[in-house]
Amino acid sequence: MKLKPIILGVIVAVMSFQALSWGQIGHRVTGAIAENYLTAEAKLAIAKILPNETLAEASTWPDEMRSNPSEFWKKTAGPYHYVTIPDGKTYGEVGAPEQGDGFSALQAFTKQLKSDKTTIEQKQLALRFIIHIIGDLHQPFHAGNGTDRGGNDVKLKFFWQDSNLHRVWDSGLIDSQQLSYTEWSAILLAKISKQQAQQWMDVDPHIWIAESAKLRAKLYPDSDEISWDYQYQNLPIVKERLQMGGVRIAAYLNELFK
Repeated sequence: MKLKPIILGVIVAVMSFQALSWGQIGHRVTGAIAENYLTAEAKLAIAKILPNETLAEASTWPDEMRSNPSEFWKKTAGPYHYVTIPDGKTYGEVGAPEQGDGFSALQAFTKQLKSDKTTIEQKQLALRFIIHIIGDLHQPFHAGNGTDRGGNDVKLKFFWQDSNLHRVWDSGLIDSQQLSYTEWSAILLAKISKQQAQQWMDVDPHIWIAESAKLRAKLYPDSDEISWDYQYQNLPIVKERLQMGGVRIAAYLNELFK
């Protein structure tokens, strides 16, 4: 059966969009960790915008909305989950493309959230995206090099199952541990020292992006079949990026609502 070009285009667009984020567990972990570092002022402001909604719940909303048929979700919001930085470049040298990216979207949603002219619905959308984007920018392959769609085109077998490098980092390494997001959060939170939390409290997205791009370059495997060795070598990186993402979500919101 042959698919009509327009149908095929929609399928390709959806498949690309679906691979643009930490998995649900990863995002919820960053949100749950962030809850522990919010100031009282930030907690109060967040509760007014998102009553009865945790940061863990809010963190996955931009992914859950991707099947919404509106133009915003089908066309506009796709690039907001990642940035592109060619090898040897910095984000400052490259900047955002015309359609925008995670960095430019974070700036825009920050302004939207702080504005006195936006509605509560617009503020809710902005806050949920801010939480989500900060998490995404800590996933190394969300700072793609521009040649392989953030590792999506790197096909491989992960524990003998067909996958790709981006998916391994979004969810494969996390899901293989068979832990819930609350178990992950409790384990990782207990291992963050006060000194580490203070060192990580950086609200400059350029720093988060540079860290991810530097890590990304070292994470391409030598084989197209990866399992225990790759997990052993890289699971500590996954854990630290989730921890840092959580701390920095809190730091960014603390500064925003200061």
